[in-house]
Amino acid sequence: MAVLRPGRLRSLLLAILASILVCTVYVYWTPTTAASSTVPVVPSTAFEVPLAERQKDFWKALQPLLDQHHPNCPSPMKEGDAAANHFDPNQDAPRPDMTVMSEDDQKAMENAHTRFVEAIRNPPKALKPVHTPGKRGLVSTAGAKYLPVFLSSLRMLRRAGSTLPVELYMKDASEYEKKICRDVLPEFDAQCIVLADVMGKSAIEHYQLKIFAVLFSSFEQIVWMDADCFPLGKPEDLLHSEPFVSTGLVTWPDFWASSVSPLYYKITRQEAPPLTVRQSSETGVFLVSKQTHLQALILAAYYNFYGPSHYFRLLTQGGPGEGDKETFLHAAMALGAPFYAVSDRVQAIGHQNGGKLSGSAMVQTDPREDYALTTQNKWRVKDPSVAPAPRLFFIHANYPKFNPGDNVFGLGWETTPTIKADGSDSRAWTAPSDTLRRLGYDAEKAYWEEIKWVTCHLENVFESWKHKAGLCIKVEDYWNNVFAEPHNDDPVFSQDG
Repeated sequence: MAVLRPGRLRSLLLAILASILVCTVYVYWTPTTAASSTVPVVPSTAFEVPLAERQKDFWKALQPLLDQHHPNCPSPMKEGDAAANHFDPNQDAPRPDMTVMSEDDQKAMENAHTRFVEAIRNPPKALKPVHTPGKRGLVSTAGAKYLPVFLSSLRMLRRAGSTLPVELYMKDASEYEKKICRDVLPEFDAQCIVLADVMGKSAIEHYQLKIFAVLFSSFEQIVWMDADCFPLGKPEDLLHSEPFVSTGLVTWPDFWASSVSPLYYKITRQEAPPLTVRQSSETGVFLVSKQTHLQALILAAYYNFYGPSHYFRLLTQGGPGEGDKETFLHAAMALGAPFYAVSDRVQAIGHQNGGKLSGSAMVQTDPREDYALTTQNKWRVKDPSVAPAPRLFFIHANYPKFNPGDNVFGLGWETTPTIKADGSDSRAWTAPSDTLRRLGYDAEKAYWEEIKWVTCHLENVFESWKHKAGLCIKVEDYWNNVFAEPHNDDPVFSQDG
């Protein structure tokens, strides 16, 4: 009979114990199929807590912080709304001042803001970040009639060559569509996550969804795109390039001058910058790193949580697009965190309607090329002649949404993007010609190709399309009339054209 030596016996016992430990951890952390509406998230390793549990733990720690630091005063009162003034970097003007608060209310709000900032600078141990370190991806929100629009944008993302994984957040189970979320989106490395499963019902609304989708995402480095946005190149290339590498937050401009109230700067103990410094923000697209900007994102969550009652008014004063649009950049500013605000102007594309442009999309500049110019002190926003126009990188097809089951066809919007003056089918984007050249290729034709695929493959699948017959035929007819053959008046899509 063989006799085990003490050293071999010890090694054998350690091996057995290690096997038991690994099996126990595997069994403990394997996610079970629950009655949740979300797709189960498999941990990236056997030792990583499942995303759903990390999200719930984070919210369990964040919600009390938000509740404890209520502004503690009535909502600001308005004396009218800020006008839609176009940004002028060469001519300063008085900051709009159309919001009123008593000194006591200002002080109460200032104290609450200060205490919240102190709390997140020294956060409780339970407030553990949700993301997986080093993980990159794209985050968006969509539901109901925005879901078909998102899928067309997702196909444009893949068409551009991007391999970024995608997390699509929905408000609650009413927006979750089983066929789309479980069968269609995973084919494009995208998954649905329902915020109500994490935060409970009726916790947030509309514009507030964006910041919580970002915070609850498993990604550390995030490309945010609204459901009606798509890229002209691979957005992951922006994540390992300047200006993102050195700042961790990149935002894009809106058309308008800032309309942030002077009261906001008093409440947050900042000096109000001149209106010539930068445009207001357009957050259909932005880039952010949670490694460098987690505190700023939590402060942005505070601004959004109390946005409808207090901060949205202070940050926009009723100006165009009031909502979450100013919360990201201004949260970074309030904490002294770095950021890069793309300076090159956002451009509208659409078609001529009489003597004016009837716009149905916004296009944003490649931040790498903008950064290369501004670091040489070349500011095209002040003087376009200092350098050739940079390439464009994102299209925000926002007005109307390009949804064949909604108002993209017909006269449902004053822009009537798909109809010529004589009533025949038309391209939506035919002007301005110099902006269209910066696209680099016929992005509208590519977009409609993806819209056609989505419509004709999923016409009877989307809940919002269930009672709308003939959508595929309509899109195919439109495609054949507009894109199947070249036309003499087709725009040119290259700077060399």
